[in-house]
Amino acid sequence: MTGPDGGGRGGAGTDRPVAGRESAAAAFPGGLARQPEQDNQAARRAADARADGERTTADRIDVIADQPVATWLADPSESATRQVVRRVVRSAEQQHRTPVFVLYAIPDRDCGSYSAGGTAEDAYLPWVRSAVRAMAGSHAVVLVEPDSIAQIHVCERLGQDRLRLLDRAVDELSGHGLTVYLDGGNEDRVPVATMARWLRQAGVDRTQGFATNVSNFYRVDTERAYADRLADAIGGDPHFVIDVSRNGQGWRGTWCNPEGAGLGQAPHVTAGSSRLDALLWVKTPGLSDGTCNGGPAAGQWWESYALALVEHRRQD
Repeated sequence: MTGPDGGGRGGAGTDRPVAGRESAAAAFPGGLARQPEQDNQAARRAADARADGERTTADRIDVIADQPVATWLADPSESATRQVVRRVVRSAEQQHRTPVFVLYAIPDRDCGSYSAGGTAEDAYLPWVRSAVRAMAGSHAVVLVEPDSIAQIHVCERLGQDRLRLLDRAVDELSGHGLTVYLDGGNEDRVPVATMARWLRQAGVDRTQGFATNVSNFYRVDTERAYADRLADAIGGDPHFVIDVSRNGQGWRGTWCNPEGAGLGQAPHVTAGSSRLDALLWVKTPGLSDGTCNGGPAAGQWWESYALALVEHRRQD
């Protein structure tokens, strides 16, 4: 298939150097690691419920706690971030599995909305560099700044400065034995041609590929079709991962704490017969999307919502 720059899907005939993509097994050696209990918010809540005699509640929350979930690095403190990374990496090494991290501290995060925050402009790359030093050689998977690219579509002030910053972050992440995926949005956010152009500008050619549906609710089949179209538009055969943490009931009309959402299928690495590397639980089920639909602040544990996700989970 001809790519957007006139070459084939493998990048031949273009002047863009494209990294060789790893197989799914090589990208996630040993499979997905579970978080240590200190970083597993669902496990901590289940333990508290069990200690209080709330066995039914604890058993339901265990449905979340027992799955491998990505660890979000959102604290702008370099020392606090390194501490979390080292703890998660040690635990993954003991399991002989792969840890998954989410970098989430870019300046002007969430364009000032529910998850506003991040580092100062001049602190971001040092923060990334510090986190990379802590995870170097761990074979960790790193998802870089969900929403950071897709949000440009509705927050124009981010623009080219955001893409240049991400491109420099990819430089910091490269050459340390890490598998990196950039923000690929989802099927209903940004036109494919626009998203492909932005991803190339952000350095996707030097990464494993991109992640879609992060913290969202779209079904795997439609997200996979979108991701394949996006990969074709990018050229160079980028791979992708899909967040299935809360998509068990599909799109529910809003991205922010929708009613009736359910846990998706169990996270797992694929057999590697396509560009889909893994179905992940990126968003921690039970954490609020923000103060919408009755939720607490973004990132806060919302127990009634967590229990509803378990109740409505995908059953097959």
